[in-house]
Amino acid sequence: TVLQGIILLPLRAICIAFILLLAWLFASIATFRHRGKGSVPLKGWRRRMIQTTLSCLTRTLFFVMGFQVKVKGKTASLLEAPIFVAAPHSSFFDAIISALTGMPSIVSRAENLSTPVFGTILSSLQPVSVSRQDPDSRKNTVTEITKRALSRGQWPQVI
Repeated sequence: TVLQGIILLPLRAICIAFILLLAWLFASIATFRHRGKGSVPLKGWRRRMIQTTLSCLTRTLFFVMGFQVKVKGKTASLLEAPIFVAAPHSSFFDAIISALTGMPSIVSRAENLSTPVFGTILSSLQPVSVSRQDPDSRKNTVTEITKRALSRGQWPQVI
């Protein structure tokens, strides 16, 4: 009823904020003192931490917001498909796909990396960043995606 909605709305907001702060914390730990800052892939415990904790936290976040997603079929592995295409990508629903596919690298505009909290989480996914001010950005993006796709599993899938 209306009273339940009034009570649950602040509780949901608190849960969402807590989950985002946890995601930020794990992303910060995974990228702390990592050499390369996006030019060298995360490996070992760092990559596993991103894949497991951020995927779980993202799924939990969407559950708290009222989304329940069921996957039918099997997601292609990194070696089968180094590039994973999700379209049309125009909303926050892309995060659901990322969580369900093991937190792959994404292609994102460079400005997103400087956003508080979300920028740290995004950086932990080792995105291919696109700069709209750089005239060579399109070419550089294609080169980086190709490099990662041909790395034979060194880099995560690119979505």
